[in-house]
Amino acid sequence: MLFSKLLPKEGNFFELFNQHAERIVEAAQAFENLVAHYNDQQLREKYNQEVDNAERAADRVTEEVNRLIHTTFITPIDREQIHSLINQMDDVADLLQDSAETMALYDIHHMTEEITRLTDLAVKCCERVQAAVKLLSRLADPGTAEAALKTCEEIDRLESDADRVMRSAMSRLFRHEPDVRELIKLKAIYELLESITDRCEDVANQIEGIVLENS
Repeated sequence: MLFSKLLPKEGNFFELFNQHAERIVEAAQAFENLVAHYNDQQLREKYNQEVDNAERAADRVTEEVNRLIHTTFITPIDREQIHSLINQMDDVADLLQDSAETMALYDIHHMTEEITRLTDLAVKCCERVQAAVKLLSRLADPGTAEAALKTCEEIDRLESDADRVMRSAMSRLFRHEPDVRELIKLKAIYELLESITDRCEDVANQIEGIVLENS
């Protein structure tokens, strides 16, 4: 009993979720700029560094949330939900960094239309994740809960759009790319970019569960 009184009653989890979502959007926008300015070596390095900085900042938020889970006596939502949500969000940031690093490691020489389209969908997904996360602290309001669910539905639709782009990209790649090495490189990039939207959908599914249980 004495030990429990020494613990904070409620950590500032919602604010930390918002901070992490901001870092995700920062990484996504930096990655979008990387793709848009890929032919400029200096700008490529600049935006690559920005992706890396945002991902590292997101990692620090994740570490703080996971620390607070163990030092907070009463949490605003279920501990397992907090743990799952922050780690699923961190997966999104990790994949953005992985995508940027893989382009550099594989020495990709040019951006394809499919990379641009998948990047655009990934950025939109990340922005919708941020919008949904912002609503979590006000789920007691029925209108806010409904808005959160609608935002999650938007993420689901964007993920479906990315699936369609991915299927078309793979079909075109295997039909028209004569260089096997280039095919392998682009296939890996397409899969990474599509997986960003998959992880955003995981976050949306987690948020839907939180909304349904706490609104």
